[in-house]
Amino acid sequence: MKQEFRLPDLGEGLTEAEIVQWLVAEGDTVTLNQTLAEVETAKAIVELPSPHAGVISSLHAAAGEVVPVGSPLVAFELEGEEGAAPARDAHGAAQAEAAEEGTGPNLVGYGAAARTGRPQRRARRGGATTVAAPDAEVRVAAPHDAIAETPAPPHRGERPRSTPPVRAYAKRLGVDLALVAAELGDRVIVRSDVEAYRERLSERAGDRVEGVPTATGFPTATGFPTREGGVGERRTTRIPIRGVRKHTAEAMVQSAFTAPHVTTFHTVDVTATSELIASLRATAPADAPRIGVLTVVAKAVCLALAQHPGLNARWDGAAGEIVQQHFVDLGIAAATDRGLIVPVIRDAERLPLGELAEAIAALTRTARSGKTPPADLAGGTFSLTNIGVFGIDAGTPILPPGQTGILALGAVRRQPWEYRATIALRDVMTLSLSFDHRIVDGAEGAQFLKTVADVLQDPGRAMLLA
Repeated sequence: MKQEFRLPDLGEGLTEAEIVQWLVAEGDTVTLNQTLAEVETAKAIVELPSPHAGVISSLHAAAGEVVPVGSPLVAFELEGEEGAAPARDAHGAAQAEAAEEGTGPNLVGYGAAARTGRPQRRARRGGATTVAAPDAEVRVAAPHDAIAETPAPPHRGERPRSTPPVRAYAKRLGVDLALVAAELGDRVIVRSDVEAYRERLSERAGDRVEGVPTATGFPTATGFPTREGGVGERRTTRIPIRGVRKHTAEAMVQSAFTAPHVTTFHTVDVTATSELIASLRATAPADAPRIGVLTVVAKAVCLALAQHPGLNARWDGAAGEIVQQHFVDLGIAAATDRGLIVPVIRDAERLPLGELAEAIAALTRTARSGKTPPADLAGGTFSLTNIGVFGIDAGTPILPPGQTGILALGAVRRQPWEYRATIALRDVMTLSLSFDHRIVDGAEGAQFLKTVADVLQDPGRAMLLA
């Protein structure tokens, strides 16, 4: 009996998903809950489990395609007589009953426990397959004239096999994975293969890698080959607006044109906070969570929100009400390869400093791996963004939709500062607070910012009172 599996509703209002990679092929026999594919939504990479045990008869979408929710994804050939009642998909009642028994398919990142490590691709007929772990990014120039010297790859039924991080890495380097596959044969392409291929092209084209002196003695700009090498033609790259980037753009436009933003700045002496952090790190066990300035500011914000609840409210236009929230679901902006996301720490006001540091570290690791559950990206009441890690002093952050305040942390700089009626070298940081002027007046915004600054100027006393 043939059974279609359609892309399920992944929740949180998401209407489509991009196929990152298939982990099965036509003709494969799969078991219930075996991972069929990785799909990327506007919020996270999700593993799709099989709702059936049977044989894959056809795949309706190729890797890289964007599939609307409800569209056919996989066709199964199931054992059973024709006319038997068709099985329901992963969100049907039958699967709900199976889930209660612990046997139903689970969407990783949508309420189920995440698996440890990446799933292994099933072995193809005629050879085993391995998957390499992603590595750090390196940006280099792309010698397009050298690529033309490489023989064209043979036509194959699908694109070269590799992991999403390797494909992204190859794209940044301007390396065509089909050409790499033509040299390597039928096996999974790993990062080292891309690097080796890129080095061979560099040798042929006389290209220059970022940071390596040219004939003039100056390094070339990343991604712009020298004209002396013969590959300095004017060119453009088109990047599809998908996934996190698309979701972020829509959310920011909505916020910017819905909530009247006001940003206020305050430069504060945070020397005492720096000394506290150094003291805690010097005495902490080796396996203790690392406490940094973001952790202390997060704690300061939780304390300040208790005194200034207007910054922890939301605007309910339909009901004609301002809803004050007496808990802090703290959003932490995280820059990832897939774009900016703001995962949330629930009930952050209840966490002591060490647990708050641990929560921030775990949140960041999960965000950078692309495995943040969509439920953790919704419902924040206030957000932080640490632009200081990029060496930036101040900015005007845009509010996440539905929130009233967001605080940007600037870089901590050692500079001359008035201290006890004299000039001394002090650690100084600028705080930038954007807020919704429909809910918060300028005076309350300034008072909130002053309260946060007071904690950073005397964190020991503030933490004792917390």
